[in-house]
Amino acid sequence: MANGGAEARRSLRELMISAEGVVAPLVLNALMARLADRSGFSAGYVGGGALGFLNAATEANLTLTELTQLGVAMRAESSLPLICDGTCGFGDPMHVRHTIRAVEAAGFSAIEIEDQLLPKRAHHHVGVEHLIPHELMTAKIAEAVAARHSPEFLIIARTNAARVETLDEALNRAESFHLAGADVLLVMPRRPEELPVIAARLPKPLMFMVPTSGITAIGMTRKELVQLGFSLIVDPVTPILALHAALRKCYAALAAGDADPIVGANGDAEEQLIHEAIDLEGLLAIERRTVERQGPLSNASEPLA
Repeated sequence: MANGGAEARRSLRELMISAEGVVAPLVLNALMARLADRSGFSAGYVGGGALGFLNAATEANLTLTELTQLGVAMRAESSLPLICDGTCGFGDPMHVRHTIRAVEAAGFSAIEIEDQLLPKRAHHHVGVEHLIPHELMTAKIAEAVAARHSPEFLIIARTNAARVETLDEALNRAESFHLAGADVLLVMPRRPEELPVIAARLPKPLMFMVPTSGITAIGMTRKELVQLGFSLIVDPVTPILALHAALRKCYAALAAGDADPIVGANGDAEEQLIHEAIDLEGLLAIERRTVERQGPLSNASEPLA
């Protein structure tokens, strides 16, 4: 993947038609977005499940205000295109209109909306799905498409029907969402063997969500998924698992008085890497030519010329 920060940004729509497709890892704050960008990713995924975990809660407890504020904060410090996990659209079709406009205004490049009951239940995390009627979800997607200001803001329609009903029902739903104007379809499969069936039946582009066990568990590579038509591959969980593991070990080591609370990393070197990630030198340069200069500007009470 080319480093997204080193080239002019292309829209998600443009990126998805490339041979490489788009791989979007979980990002939950501006620092994570910058690190993902520096690693060469072309987009980031603001996942509701992981964001709920970060708040010691669940996706079901999130609000639209939290998501939009997070989008503004991340876009202020990173140009990485962001995909918003918009859960169930935060309401019925009338509410969805406001959701779309708020999320688009916050700077996101796309929103994912799924066909579950509102208010969403925590049971979703243990595989218990509560689907809304097919017709209601289709109406939500149609209103989402109508509400956006730019066609470059993508509507991703997700169904979990294959997990509680049949794959055919899930595919029927996805086809209706496409006809309602969805730009990208996400059918959550029960088994990896269903992926070629999904790809053969549905219009492209398709989205694939990496499971907790990782992409290797499905027996296909990223390249093979893209070739099937899954040109948007999202990893919603690996970074939060890594973050939790690192913090859990760090706090345990600090509490025990261990000599290595950052698990093999060099503290001074890691701090320097953080300074680079936030562009501390760029911020210092501003101060050097303004408030830290010799003379009147060194006095904080003096106005700048």
